[in-house]
Order: sequence, then C-alpha cells, then structure tokens
Amino acid sequence: MQEIERRDLRLHVLLLKQDDPHKCTAAKLAKFGLANTIFRFRQIPSKSLVLNPTAARVILPIDGTIRDLVAIDCSWEKAETELRRGIPGLARRLPTLLAANPTNYAKKHKLSSVEALAAAAYIMGRDEIADKLLSLFKWGNTFLTLNKELLEAYSSASSEEELSKIEGDFF
Repeated sequence: MQEIERRDLRLHVLLLKQDDPHKCTAAKLAKFGLANTIFRFRQIPSKSLVLNPTAARVILPIDGTIRDLVAIDCSWEKAETELRRGIPGLARRLPTLLAANPTNYAKKHKLSSVEALAAAAYIMGRDEIADKLLSLFKWGNTFLTLNKELLEAYSSASSEEELSKIEGDFF
C-alpha cells in the first residue's frame, strides 16, 4: 500500500487504546503507513485540525488549507469525558453522517476513526485520500455509498450557515 503524500495532508491518530484492538481502524491506518500514531494529547501538532464531535465549529472546505488532520481514537462510551480536555489544535466536528462500520452501521455520528478521517478529507476537497483510507476495509466503500450525496453537498458549502442548511435539508 502506497503512503499518502505527506506534503499534501498529514494524518495523525491519537490512540487511547480503549477499544478492541482487533477492530481499531486507527491502528490499521498506522500499520499501513497511512497515519502517524501519537499516544498523548500533548503530541498533537499545535496547528492541526482535530476531529472532535463535541467541538462548537463544524469542518468546512476552507479548512483544506490546514496540513495536519488528527482523529482521536477512543471509546464512544468515554468520548465525552476524553474530548472535553484542553486539546491542542483547532477543534472541528463533522456534520451529520451515517456510519458504515459493522458496530454502528447506519447510526448518525457514530463513525469509526477511519470514517471520520475520510469524511474530513472528502469535505476538505481530498476525496482521493478518503478513497485510499477506506479501501483498507471491506465495508469502506459502503461509507461512501451511504454518504455520497451528503459529502458532495458538504464539500461545496462556503459557510457554517450554508452547511447547517444542507444538513437540515437531509436530516
């Protein structure tokens, strides 16, 4: 598997090791050289975009100018506590999307780390990265199929208000 162009978008996964290691999509991305692994919050690059479902601001295509993208891999049961810490970087949440992973299939917002990174990359105008990340998983293409219209619409939004309207139209 070829590495993603590092100068284009650097992907990082903060592994908190709270889930079944055999189902950890973030660890698999690191294993195949598609993401850098970090183990402590303080290792998050300061000017990175950090995917955080508790963030006030939503990710927009304009965020595509940011070079580092971080997913925090933690248990959904512990996410609220973990993600309320003082986390370095620019916190952004994803708009509503449907999970395709076997654990949370078709649930809103319950994305795996790879789904979150792929969705962010897609919205930021890097759909080729989304395809590459999801290609590691049998169900990866299903994520794109389930969310294709949404991702296309979100990736064309020019403001949070416009994205919020798109989200409201679909949900």
